[in-house]
Amino acid sequence: MKEITRINHVGLRVRDLEISRKFYEQLGFEFIAGPVGPEPAAIVEHPSGININFILNASDDAPQDNILMRKDMKYPGYTHIALEITDADAVSKKIEALGITITERVEINGAKFFFIRDPDDNVIELHQPASR
Repeated sequence: MKEITRINHVGLRVRDLEISRKFYEQLGFEFIAGPVGPEPAAIVEHPSGININFILNASDDAPQDNILMRKDMKYPGYTHIALEITDADAVSKKIEALGITITERVEINGAKFFFIRDPDDNVIELHQPASR
């Protein structure tokens, strides 16, 4: 369908708005609005245009671990978001200086990328394409 032009936003269910907001603000996201709507949701946006809607209806009794990750049973579903970066080495140093753990580093055919996890164990890939 050629009418689809780009991703508008990513919906991400979180346990705690303030904890998630603080984490994503360290990555350069800015708080826009919320909580709003029937779910409710809060919105953060990066200056690059990447928009994340935090869905604020996580069950209090939900397990702490992410069912899609770190399990022998591989459930279908979104496993991560990949954010494109210009300099993997510089960004990884900034991430480590923030006290955020890098869980894996990969280099393939000139592309460099590494993975971190947000407070709800959602995986974020920071990806420098080979052309940079």
